[in-house]
Amino acid sequence: MSTVPPPSAMHPDMHPIDEELVRALITERFPQWAGSAVRRFPSAGTVNAMFRLAEDMVVRLPLVAGGAEDVLMEREWLPRLAPLLPTAVPEVLGAGEPAGGYPWPWSVYRWQAGGNPEVGALKNAVALAEDLAGFVTAMRGITLPGGPQAHRGGPLARLDASTRAAIEELREIPEEGIDCAAVTAVWEDALRAPAWDGPPAWLHADLMPGNLLVDDTGRLTAVIDFGCTGVGDPACDLFPAWNLLPADARRVFGTALGVDDATWRRGRGRALSQALLALPYYRTTNPAMAGNARHVIRAVLGRD
Repeated sequence: MSTVPPPSAMHPDMHPIDEELVRALITERFPQWAGSAVRRFPSAGTVNAMFRLAEDMVVRLPLVAGGAEDVLMEREWLPRLAPLLPTAVPEVLGAGEPAGGYPWPWSVYRWQAGGNPEVGALKNAVALAEDLAGFVTAMRGITLPGGPQAHRGGPLARLDASTRAAIEELREIPEEGIDCAAVTAVWEDALRAPAWDGPPAWLHADLMPGNLLVDDTGRLTAVIDFGCTGVGDPACDLFPAWNLLPADARRVFGTALGVDDATWRRGRGRALSQALLALPYYRTTNPAMAGNARHVIRAVLGRD
């Protein structure tokens, strides 16, 4: 039987989820889908487990309590956002509730075709940069009222203590080879950048490679996982410049978005902070997350 990693593998408070549990939840909540094939979908995600349901659906269940609010966020906002965006986004087909010992809400979505782009193996990096800029531009142009505060959209200074703590933690892991002086300099430059003083912009707020889908030509077809979405500093959606795109496409991405120097510096700092926090936490439990964090650090330092 395929199962998610045991609780000790990634987070101390992960709820165990396996195919048997998912089948039971589906049978109780959605009898019309009872008997459909259920199989775990391998994912480097850190908050949710994913299981294919039949061939055209996917079940997404929080692994930790913090993911429950993300489920409710998507149910409320995805139907409103979808018509306003140039790429496909998740479509909720069913709203699951706690049952059978599973404590949180969960959802069934329509399956989105495509694969995740791979750092260093992009088929058309410049075109993908343009596609991503188009998506971010569309997000920024949304005027839906009542948007929540994006998970990562607040002032950069709020991340200062945790970022510096992560740098010190990495200093104690010499085998990672992190240039702590260099990353500290980049972080402090980001803190000095003028804060965003415009109206809050709509953000996806988690544009990691694992939340992007591309077709066989490398073009963007869908953006998934809107659990962090909301309004805030537009620098937050510059993450792909460092977590995915090579230097030439990075410049295309920034130019297409018309990013000013202050926003670029804040975006670079946000990407760096996320990587510095992720690397020591996931280095032994989630190779994909740790590997991408190392890539971001190299990219931010111009060593990619």
